[in-house]
Formats: sequence, structure tokens, C-alpha cells
Amino acid sequence: MIEYFIIINVFEFILMGLDKFLSIKKLYRIPEIVLLIIPFFGGSIGGILGMIIFRHKTKKLKFKLLFTLALIVNILYIVID
Repeated sequence: MIEYFIIINVFEFILMGLDKFLSIKKLYRIPEIVLLIIPFFGGSIGGILGMIIFRHKTKKLKFKLLFTLALIVNILYIVID
């Protein structure tokens, strides 16, 4: 279980960094829906860290709210399971 959470969070973190890089280079971007769905499958911490470290999507309220909601869902899943 812990291995899954580590992998999904690292994956989301890398996607946030990659999307920031693609944004800077003005290349084809990762769809927002992908960046928003993965946190609900356990990648919320990676997404939040990606926002902070890469300073990416920090002005978008949608990302702040949904990443926070995903974190709450992830915590509840761990506590209930």
C-alpha cells in the first residue's frame, strides 16, 4: 500500500514539473484533467509539492481547492482502510 502511494505521488510530482517545463517552452501541455484526477487516486501530496516547488498552477483556485479536497479524501481512505 505504501509503495503505491509513493509511486503515484512521485508520478504526479513529475507530471507537475514536466507540465511547467512544457509551459515555459510553449510546447504541447499535459491536459489539466490529468493533473486533477491523479491526486484523487492517491497523488495529492505529489501534486501539492509540485505546485509549491515548481510554482506551477498556484494562481488557479481550482487546483488549490481540488488538491486540498483530494488530500482529505486520501487521508480518509488511509484512516478508514
